[in-house]
This record gives sequence, C-alpha cells and structure tokens, in this order.
Amino acid sequence: DIDHLNPRVQKELVEWLNWLRTDVGFDGWRFDFAKGYSADVAKIYVDRSEPSFAVAEIWTSLAYGGDGKSNLNQDPHRQELVNWVNKVGGSGPATTFDFTTKGILNVAVEGELWRLRGTDGKAPGMIGWWPAKAVTFVGNHDTGSTQHMWPFPSDRVMQGYAYILTHPGTPCIFYDHFFDWGLKEEIDRLVSIRTRQGIHSESKLQIMEADADLYLAEIGGKVIVKLGPRYDVGHLIPERFKVVAHGNDYAVW
Repeated sequence: DIDHLNPRVQKELVEWLNWLRTDVGFDGWRFDFAKGYSADVAKIYVDRSEPSFAVAEIWTSLAYGGDGKSNLNQDPHRQELVNWVNKVGGSGPATTFDFTTKGILNVAVEGELWRLRGTDGKAPGMIGWWPAKAVTFVGNHDTGSTQHMWPFPSDRVMQGYAYILTHPGTPCIFYDHFFDWGLKEEIDRLVSIRTRQGIHSESKLQIMEADADLYLAEIGGKVIVKLGPRYDVGHLIPERFKVVAHGNDYAVW
C-alpha cells in the first residue's frame, strides 16, 4: 500500500536504495510487481540511485485463442515490456524479465517447437525485438518452486536452459533448478559454452529450422543448438561444428 506518488515516499526509498548500494554493496535492483506503479516512478528510483543493473517483473497474461492455446503472435505482450524499458530509459541499466519468451517456451517444448520462430522469422519473445534489455528465465520463485503458478514442464527443464543459455538476452538461472534438482552439472556445461564462445545479450540469432519436433538455431556464428526429439539433423550441421553438450531432447554444437 505504498503511495509511490508521495514525494516523501520517493525521497526515503531513494535514500534507502543509495544506502544499499554505497554501504551494503548491492549494485542492482529487481522491481517486484512493476506493473503496480508507473514506469515514471521506477525511473525516479533508477535515476536517483544509479544502479549498474535494474530488472522489472511485469507479469501479464499472454494472448490466447478460442482453443485455449496461446496465439503465435504475442506482439502486444512483448510491446508492454519494451514500453517499460523505454519509459525508464533505454540507454540506462533498465531491463525486464522476458515473460513473453517464458510463456512461449512453456508450450513450445511440449511438441510445438514451431512456436519458437515468430511471424517475422525472429525469436518470438522480447529477445526478438530488444535482446539487450531482455532477462530470460525458465522458472522463478513464483512460476515454480512451492507456488507453482506457471511451471515449466518438469521433464523438459533442460531444453529451456539449452535455449536461454545459448540465445541472446541475459539468462537467469533459477536457484531451485541449480541446487535442488540435480541439474548443476548440465547447467554449468551450458554456461561454460556460452562464456567460452562469447555469446552475449546481443549475439546474432539465425533460426535454421522450427517444426513441431525440431528447433535448430545458430547463434553468433559459433554455437548451434537443437531442441526436440528429432535426431536426423546431421545434414543441417556444418562440418566445422562438433557436439559439446547434449541431454534429454537437446544438443549443442
């Protein structure tokens, strides 16, 4: 029930943020339930505390068709994320969690991998429009864990990580998956590949195939990732690429 339009509230929150940054040592902010107050207010907090990183949680529903499935075109959904960043300051540290990609991935790995190529041939989430400002994730304390509000298919979680850890955007790893699910080694391997090959938030993405049972993409000219159960993809992989990671229905060259 904080009144973010109250000058005293703004002043005291800014003082608290600056104390966290200068005295405690935090240098980034996560704006919880950011749709609950205006981007103009968030801009005040960012501008007056000067964090090196800020990410907003703007969780809204995807657009669904009459069949109960999410539409292929989710442009209004990702436009809302882009609008927030623009209002807070596109040249500054502001980013948003890419809930568009999260929602599409949830469905795509269930035999609908064609969803991972948008109508413009690019990634269908925020990473397809403004990857430098998109923080990708597979799950978090709200969507998974004990709250289980929008969980990723549990038997396909590593497909999700194979996607976000090879693609543009800034990937975020969920604590539970890393420490409690026994996925540390597999996730570590993907992180090391990303680091070693210099894949970053704005790496170029070329989607090679996107069918029901196969998603194949090349990132930065250095990494190729495959999702899905189809195995006869050797003819699509250039000879200079070698398999460096694989798991349940995913592989990385």
